[in-house]
Amino acid sequence: MERSLRQRGFATIAGADEAGRGACAGPLVAAACVLPAGRRGKVPGLADSKLLNAATREDVYAEVVDRALAWSVVAIPVGDLDARGMHVTNIEALRRAVRALDPLPEYVLTDGFPVSGLVQPSLAVWKGDRVAACVAAASVLAKVTRDRVMLELDGRFPQYGFAEHKGYITDAHSAALDHHGPCPEHRMRFVNVARARDAHAVRTPPLPTATGMHDDGPVPPGAPVAALTSPAPMEHAR
Repeated sequence: MERSLRQRGFATIAGADEAGRGACAGPLVAAACVLPAGRRGKVPGLADSKLLNAATREDVYAEVVDRALAWSVVAIPVGDLDARGMHVTNIEALRRAVRALDPLPEYVLTDGFPVSGLVQPSLAVWKGDRVAACVAAASVLAKVTRDRVMLELDGRFPQYGFAEHKGYITDAHSAALDHHGPCPEHRMRFVNVARARDAHAVRTPPLPTATGMHDDGPVPPGAPVAALTSPAPMEHAR
């Protein structure tokens, strides 16, 4: 597909794809990639990331990063996904990934559905990660990045098995949700997560008031108040 576009005069073609749209836990990760023409753009082992095992994906990831003319990755935290909704956030993440490329591409191929708001001409390609090398490269960048995040989250929340299912819905994940309730990295917009949250809240009695504690009194006007905020979206580009 890229060869046909280059014959029409588009020298640099980016592929864009995401990972984690269907998961009920963890961030959404979008990536964009421009591969060079010719032999250097033929990445050994490159394919749709879902068709590769974890070790091969890591090898292909390293090759893509080494060979790409430009690449970028954007991760959107769970708080933003719950606040804005999956589809809106997904489109915005893909748009940001393309905009982060340097230099900007002349044409953009996206996997499956169109991405509005791009300054370049673009085309949504059905199963684009199987028919366009640049889209497959973006899928590997997104998948490997997200899997690494989920491995880190597994260390923080080992009771859910994130290292195994990467936040997608499996029987083991559903059982852990039912037993423990959701953690802060679960997406509350998912019906199964909201159901587990509500059921766990009913089963868990409120904590008793500790004896000997006292109220320090009202906070004076203008005094600083600590707040918990979700981390800023992670971005990486070259």
